[in-house]
Amino acid sequence: MKSSVSLAAPAHAPVSLSGGRPYLAIPGPSVMPDRVLRAMHRASPNIYGGEVYGVMESIWPRLKAVAGTNQYCAIYIGNGHAAWEAANANLFSRGDKALVLAVGRFGIGWAELARALGVDVEVLDFGKSSPVDMGRVEAALRADTGHKIKALLATQVDTSTSIKTDVAQLRAVLDAIGHPALLAIDCIASLGCDEFRMDDWGVDVTVAASQKGLMTPPGLGILWFSEKARARCRGNDLRTPYWDWEPRALGTEFWQYFNGTAPTHHLYGLSEALMMLEEEGLQNVWARHRALAGAVWAAFEVWGDGNPAIAMNVMRPQDRGCSVTAARIGGQDATRLREWCEHQAGVTLGIGLGMALPNDPAWHGFLRVAHMGHVNAHMTLGVLAVMETGMQALGIAHGAGGIMAATRTISAR
Repeated sequence: MKSSVSLAAPAHAPVSLSGGRPYLAIPGPSVMPDRVLRAMHRASPNIYGGEVYGVMESIWPRLKAVAGTNQYCAIYIGNGHAAWEAANANLFSRGDKALVLAVGRFGIGWAELARALGVDVEVLDFGKSSPVDMGRVEAALRADTGHKIKALLATQVDTSTSIKTDVAQLRAVLDAIGHPALLAIDCIASLGCDEFRMDDWGVDVTVAASQKGLMTPPGLGILWFSEKARARCRGNDLRTPYWDWEPRALGTEFWQYFNGTAPTHHLYGLSEALMMLEEEGLQNVWARHRALAGAVWAAFEVWGDGNPAIAMNVMRPQDRGCSVTAARIGGQDATRLREWCEHQAGVTLGIGLGMALPNDPAWHGFLRVAHMGHVNAHMTLGVLAVMETGMQALGIAHGAGGIMAATRTISAR
C-alpha cells in the first residue's frame, strides 16, 4: 500500500514568506559574491609551486591599493581579533604604553587584548553615541610629556555603534603637537566601504579582516604597516615567530607568507573579491556605500518622525560609517522586529552588539542594519521594505513614507 505525504502546513502554523533565498543583513560575515564562492570551489592546489603562487603575487598589489598604501602587507590565518593580536605583538613590548580611543565595543576589545599582553593601556572612552573628541585626544597627548605613548589605537568605524572616526584629523593632532606615537587604525568594518587612505593620512598600521568589505569568508586577518612602524618596532619582545610581520611581508619563499601551510581557498576567494573591487573602481565602491547608507538613514529619519523611540545611534551623518547603521527601536521592539524579519521574510538583521548586555532588558531595544560589501540598491531597499512591513505587522508605531524617502535618496544621486 502506498503511503501519502502531505506538503500542507499545519493548520495552526502562520504563513511565512521566508522560503526563498535568505538575506543576511548583519555586519559580517557579509554577503559572499557568487564569483568568490566559485573561485573557492576547487580541489586543493599544490602549495610547493604552480598556480597558487601566481594568485598570491596578484593579491599583494591589490591589497595595498585597497588600503591606499605602497608599503608593507602581512596576512594571517585568523579573524579580526587575530589581526588585533598581530598588531599588538608587533607594535609593543611588555610595559609599553598605548592610548586607545573607544567609541564602542570594538575599541574596548582592542584595548583589552593589548592589556592582556602586558601593554600599559590608557583608554579614552567617548561612549556609545558620540564621535572622538579631538580636544580630549590632544590634551591626553600633551600630558604625555615624556612621550611614553608608543602608539595611538582607534577604529575607523566601530561595528557595534557605527561611529566613524576622522583618521586624517588624528594624524593632524599628532603632528601639530609633535608627538611621535605611531597611528594604528582598525578598518575591519570599513575597508572597502568607507574612504580610507593609509599613506595620505599618515597611518602607520592598518588592521582589517576578510569577512566584511573584502567579501571573503571569515578566516583572514590582514595588517598593513609603514616603514616607520617597521623600523621602530623591530626587536619588540611581544613578537613571536608566528605573529612576526616581517617574514609575512618580506619573505622570499611562499611558506613564509603564512608561517606554514597557506589558506589556499581563502586566497582564491580573496583574489576574486579584490578583482571585483578593482573592476568597479575604489571611488565607485565608496560612492555606492555612501548612497546605500544614505537610503537607510533616510528611512530611519522618517520612521522616527512617527515614534521617538526609533532613532539612529549616531546623530550627525558625518560621524556615521557607511557600512553599518546602529539604531534603537525602544522596549522589546528591536528584538521583535528582528525575529519577524528573519522568520517571516527571510531577512536577518544584526543584534545590538555592545549597546547593552544580553541579560539587560535594554538589549532588546537595539539592532543594526548592514550595508557592506557585495550589496546593491535592490538588496538594501528590500531590507528596508521588509523592516517597514514588519513594523506594520507588529503594530510598531513609525512615521509613514520611509521607503519613499529611501528611494528618493537613491534616485537623486
